[in-house]
Amino acid sequence: MAYQFESRVRYSEIGLDRKLTLGAVTDYFQDCSTFQSEACGNGIDYLKGQNRAWMVLSWQMEIARRPALGERITVQTWPYEFKAFYGYRNFTLLDEHGAYLVKANSVWAFMDTVAGRPVRVLPENISGYQMEPPLEMGNFSRKIQLPQDCVPLDSFPVGRHHLDTNNHVNNGKYISMADEYLPEGFEASLLRVEYRAQAKLHDLIVPMVHQEENAFTVSLCGENGKPYAIVAYSR
Repeated sequence: MAYQFESRVRYSEIGLDRKLTLGAVTDYFQDCSTFQSEACGNGIDYLKGQNRAWMVLSWQMEIARRPALGERITVQTWPYEFKAFYGYRNFTLLDEHGAYLVKANSVWAFMDTVAGRPVRVLPENISGYQMEPPLEMGNFSRKIQLPQDCVPLDSFPVGRHHLDTNNHVNNGKYISMADEYLPEGFEASLLRVEYRAQAKLHDLIVPMVHQEENAFTVSLCGENGKPYAIVAYSR
């Protein structure tokens, strides 16, 4: 059975078009999985006590419609597989009639926070989670091919407001950063994100942008030119 909670789209979560931003969608999904983990006894304090954390490696979101200010929504999540060092989790955002607004697939790595490397998932690490079948979604690799002719834009530093409890940039913040460069009126039906490295406080983010007629890619890089995250939008 999926874990879920209900909400309404808040003013603080919308963009200029009065619709829920993709960064806010990601926040809802992250909140939902965090609530489930806390309810199962596998939450932040439990993981911190074991020097463990779940780090997201990729998102794939299929967007039917972004809900508008004041709409009632339901957020759902469930894991569908744990294998070796990895966890695989689906999410849905539903309207008040139960219709899909957004479907998402995500891949997570189980990390040793002291050693900074993935470790094998043990049965006690996932006790309490109820597995469900995966959503039917498009089959995309979690790896995103970075276009060659990206254009560099003005850099900016990582601030405290970008960080989460793991002391690095929260995965949803990268999407909010990338959203800043979307052309006006560009409405994505597919969002893919690949995370490659962890940006920390005061690190410099160098956006690299590539635009096509029906696609837009933002690579959020370090000063060395290597991406922290790649965010790819398609109509």
